[in-house]
Amino acid sequence: MWIIVAYDVCTETKPGRRRLRRVAQVCKDYGQRVQKSVFECQVNEMMYEKLRRSLLREIDHDQDNLRFYRL
Repeated sequence: MWIIVAYDVCTETKPGRRRLRRVAQVCKDYGQRVQKSVFECQVNEMMYEKLRRSLLREIDHDQDNLRFYRL
């Protein structure tokens, strides 16, 4: 299946900039960057769940925004 991953990470602090790099690296492992904070990924259900869990561990749920769109 094809999915789009879009994120917005607060980078006003040093930990925020670190989170941004980690989120981007996780996304690079699963797909191709199409814009600065948007990746398209072709994954199966198991890979999708692993990607989703990895990204949810990396972000700060109070400051950051993460979206998954299935195509």
